[in-house]
Amino acid sequence: MKTKFRPLHDRVVVERIEQDDKTSGGIIIPDTAKEKPIQGRILAVGKGAIGDDGQLRPMSVKEGDRVLFAKYSGSEVKVDGKELLIMRETDIMGILE
Repeated sequence: MKTKFRPLHDRVVVERIEQDDKTSGGIIIPDTAKEKPIQGRILAVGKGAIGDDGQLRPMSVKEGDRVLFAKYSGSEVKVDGKELLIMRETDIMGILE
């Protein structure tokens, strides 16, 4: 999905990837006991951060990457009726391959 929102500098737009409703043992987890997922798919990326030397540092992530991020990172926003996160690239812990 191509979003109409383009983040600036070293920010990315992430859509959370929901976890399963069941444990590996088959127990169904109610919505009230679920934690927010810490995995997401990158929908849009900025051009990169500008370093102290004035040079643009390109982003290490790209649209479509599945990433892990810190539990409370980013700012939640609604764009086109979808709940998304806007966070800095440094809030991303890694790319899932």
